Amino acid sequence: MIKNAELLERFEYKQLKKETLSYRDALKIYESMWLEAKALGILPLKNPMEGIEVKIKISRILNSCSKTF
Repeated sequence: MIKNAELLERFEYKQLKKETLSYRDALKIYESMWLEAKALGILPLKNPMEGIEVKIKISRILNSCSKTF
């Protein structure tokens, strides 16, 4: 059980700053994730434009909200 969440967050932040990833390693991770998604049938999307209308509406709403603040 985590007793001090703030301490844990600081530790994680410091660890992330210490650990760097080379381009090659990042690409390996990306490729592995892509292959796993393909194996699960998630990617590539059958119809990438499916649901685009909803995404556009949400984007418009969020963009209008950010202008008011």
